[in-house]
Amino acid sequence: MKPTFHHFPVNGIFEDPVVYLRFLRQRRAFLFDAGDVSALSSREINKITDLFITHTHIDHFIGFDRILRLLLRRELPLRVYGPEGIIDAVKGKLRGYAWNVISEYPLQIIVHEVIKETIIIEKFSASERFEPVNHGEMACKGIILKEDDIQMRVAVLEHDIPVLAFALEENEHINIDKARLLEKGLSVGPWLSDFKDAVRKGHWHREFHLNNRLYRTIDLMDIAIITEGQKVSYVMDVSPAEDNIERIIELVKGSHTLYIECYFLQEDFPRAIERRHLTAEIAGRIARDASVREIVPLHISPKYRDLPERVLDEAQQAFRH
Repeated sequence: MKPTFHHFPVNGIFEDPVVYLRFLRQRRAFLFDAGDVSALSSREINKITDLFITHTHIDHFIGFDRILRLLLRRELPLRVYGPEGIIDAVKGKLRGYAWNVISEYPLQIIVHEVIKETIIIEKFSASERFEPVNHGEMACKGIILKEDDIQMRVAVLEHDIPVLAFALEENEHINIDKARLLEKGLSVGPWLSDFKDAVRKGHWHREFHLNNRLYRTIDLMDIAIITEGQKVSYVMDVSPAEDNIERIIELVKGSHTLYIECYFLQEDFPRAIERRHLTAEIAGRIARDASVREIVPLHISPKYRDLPERVLDEAQQAFRH
């Protein structure tokens, strides 16, 4: 499987949790949470098209201002997805500044607020001094973004306030076996894009007129090499309640990579309940029960700064046993 995107944590395990996901061969990136983003270059920030916010505690949202400043002159809109209250949070950020000299700036910010099974959408345009315009509502059945090759799943969780967890799923990769293609006497051409589209959509009887012969999709399946796509999930700041854990497992099931908070050690479980955070052991068990391939612990309490190995080991032990 050739990856179509790369991803990495922006900060250390004791710092603000932020994950940057860059699409290869595209000028595009996703950002999960927007805490301290000072480690990202201006070029990296300018690639961000979609911003996924778990909640608006300061360590998850303070970097929005830097992103805003760098994108002001960009024509491509910024889409923001967040939990209940995200529209007011963005509105508050924007109203903290005077915008009387930016009417020629092109930036638009389109905010998607996820409330249970509904998404409320508002648009803020620099040309209108970022005054909000309501763009209506849409149903949300667990998917907040769907494109030809990817979709973003979401779960609404609890951290004393609503928070979101995200799972980016990539569709299967469809490549062409050139040797098989030649064996059939067929040549590379634009028709292969249509063929891949038919395979992806399950249109097995779509017709292709090639070399004076009629083929259907199903007749050509031996030239297709199909491999699974990536799945990357991101879970931060959630109460260790059973209903939360069940929703997380369902969301992240089968992830190639799971970025997940490991805020406390299991020995401090009473504190984890009080502060509504996961322990490293619970995070590891979630990854194990969800058949995750790789767990990446993030967002560890500073109280463990002198013993990070204990936290990381606890997560890995629970994950592997």
